Amino acid sequence: MTAALEAFLAHRFSDTDLLTRALTHSSTTKTRNERIWTNERLEFLGDRVLGLIVSRMLYDRFPDEEEGELSRRFTALVRREALARVAGNIGLGEYLLLSPGEAETGGRKNPAILADSCEALIAALYLDAGLEAASNFVRTHWEPLMHEDLSPPKDAKTTLQEWSQARGLKLPAYRQMDRNGPDHAPVFTIEAALEGYAPAAATGPSKRTAEQAAAEALLTRVSAEEDS
Repeated sequence: MTAALEAFLAHRFSDTDLLTRALTHSSTTKTRNERIWTNERLEFLGDRVLGLIVSRMLYDRFPDEEEGELSRRFTALVRREALARVAGNIGLGEYLLLSPGEAETGGRKNPAILADSCEALIAALYLDAGLEAASNFVRTHWEPLMHEDLSPPKDAKTTLQEWSQARGLKLPAYRQMDRNGPDHAPVFTIEAALEGYAPAAATGPSKRTAEQAAAEALLTRVSAEEDS
């Protein structure tokens, strides 16, 4: 089965165990020792490798932009949503090794699992054939994302902060209200609060994602109230 994925990646692994590990989700294990052989450690490494490659891509592509603008682009390109999108584009979910329960509950389409596995795949390419192999994969699949919008993106938290500062208000505050779900697929509930307005809450698979969703919900509300 992995031969088809190797063909799609245009890379034949010298160490096929690396690819197998990159595709192995922690739900397939029961003990801490077994989890060492899943994709969690590769995910850790892949996150850093992706960050390095994307940073260089942005540095070269936008030579006239300042650090803040590059940072906003970077955040958009390495966030979970972007990773899950790339994983979906290459059909990575089809190759994942999941527990029967995880597979039955939609694990192959779970954005968090897809994103983590994509990071693990990047690490596997890096360990198997060096930075060039990882860079070839990242450049192929991240170049289109980088060129979708040539203006530096602003995330919802940044936009909400600028909105409040422009009106002389205190900075928005964020509070974790709840955390549910298993360790490998948590769901966070975050509340965003702004002086003079009712707070808004939202959920997400990470604190950062939930904060962004809460900020977006609050921004939509306060903007509507201002326009009414």
